[in-house]
Amino acid sequence: MLYTNFFSTSLQKGIRVLKIRYMIKPPEMSRRRFIQSTAAMALSASVLGLESPILASSSKKWPVGCRDLHLKTAGKPDSWSCMNALGAECTEVDVAQNMTCVHLFHPNGKYVLASQDGIKRLKDDVGAASCRISAFMMSNELDKDLDKELEWTRRLVKVAVDLGVNAIRIDVVPRTIKGKDEFVAFAIKACKQLCQIAEGTPVRFGVENHSTLMNDPVLLQRLFDGVGSEKLGMTLDCANFYWWGHPLNHLYSLYEQFAPRVIHTHCKNIHYPEDKRNIKREMGWEYSKYNCPLYEGDIDFKRITSILRKANYAGDLCVEDESLGKFPEAERGDVVRKEIAALKALA
Repeated sequence: MLYTNFFSTSLQKGIRVLKIRYMIKPPEMSRRRFIQSTAAMALSASVLGLESPILASSSKKWPVGCRDLHLKTAGKPDSWSCMNALGAECTEVDVAQNMTCVHLFHPNGKYVLASQDGIKRLKDDVGAASCRISAFMMSNELDKDLDKELEWTRRLVKVAVDLGVNAIRIDVVPRTIKGKDEFVAFAIKACKQLCQIAEGTPVRFGVENHSTLMNDPVLLQRLFDGVGSEKLGMTLDCANFYWWGHPLNHLYSLYEQFAPRVIHTHCKNIHYPEDKRNIKREMGWEYSKYNCPLYEGDIDFKRITSILRKANYAGDLCVEDESLGKFPEAERGDVVRKEIAALKALA
């Protein structure tokens, strides 16, 4: 009875949508064939949660992968075969100031993006392996030498445009400036300059909620408000707010607050003792002891992906596992593979 009602409702819904689309059924189609076709499509649409397979396509899934430094856990001879072995659809590539891809590896040598030949080699190898770079990563030291940082950024933005990479993870962390307010004021000016470099391109920067200051939501919001550019987005590290000391039950409101700005992710987890989860903890408390694979931790990634989906997130889900050193080397690839599979089920 329930199935009959479900099918009948779906059929009526599908016919109504098709009538709206075409006003009348196509003249070359018989009434019986029209109804049969509509029923099949309506049933499929209901199963998939869609209004209609004609007016709405299935929701686009996010690519799932891992940071480039995890690729070697698969034990293959190059980064691209490792991606395929891990089931990774994408990777974040760490690029140094000298334009070397820090963690990518290949029997033919390192990837260096300092020349057109080097850029072409990476582009060709990524394409040949049917892989994808979802983001570049910069480990910035903005307050050490801003001019060098800006030149590095100019070069990397050009490479990103050439390779179709629209997200660059950045660090906004004090290296020399001691005062909190002084650093945030400096960071606002520096990030405005970064954003100017990306103007007129699809590239956006994702400041990670990283280290001492940028896991403070007040300071992070002050940075975004002060820069005032859509070019400055966020790399959401799902565990760093927890690492910083925010209670578990407060994390999801933080994810909701910043979700509209997220362009890239680092997906990792922590499994604290039950009596430590929903209290304010000292920053970094026992992190090396309690960090874990994302499928074993306290943070609910189903809730996170739901929050991101409501915010129309269009980036990736990128595994970053800082617990891998706890596992024998031969088992690490299986851990990463399992993490990627877990995220694919939510993507």
